[in-house]
Amino acid sequence: MNRLKYQMVIQWSEEDDCFLVGFPDFPGQQWRTHGETYEEAVTHGIEALESLVMAYETSGDPLPEPSTVCAIA
Repeated sequence: MNRLKYQMVIQWSEEDDCFLVGFPDFPGQQWRTHGETYEEAVTHGIEALESLVMAYETSGDPLPEPSTVCAIA
């Protein structure tokens, strides 16, 4: 599961009338999937991220480094 430590951005789109899901760590991946509800967007986002990682691995392309944040306690 370590390979899935990537940011997943979920944002409401008035224009599309749904939640859009994107992965900023992957170049050219502004919006990858969507969902009518936030929960659906999360589910679709996880599926899309798994597929994206598998596609990189299948093609032999190196995965981008995941962005990290540091929470201050």
